[in-house]
Amino acid sequence: MHKNLIWTSDPGHGWLAVPRTDLGALEIEARITGYSYVRGDTVYLEEDLDAGTYLEAAKAAGWTVETTDEHVNWTPIRGYASYEI
Repeated sequence: MHKNLIWTSDPGHGWLAVPRTDLGALEIEARITGYSYVRGDTVYLEEDLDAGTYLEAAKAAGWTVETTDEHVNWTPIRGYASYEI
């Protein structure tokens, strides 16, 4: 499977936007922390741990992941709900 994903970063942090269904397909829902955020069907995986968990699981599953960087001065991501299973 091939994925094109967006890395959004503001001056303080960054998040990898992934479809929530990917977490189930990779069987990593329980490994994602509450430091990531959710809006609708998208999970914004924080860059320090959760994005790496996703990328490692995707690689192990044989997925290829390409990312596009989006640098912003401010993002609403910090105001989204914290991730929960």
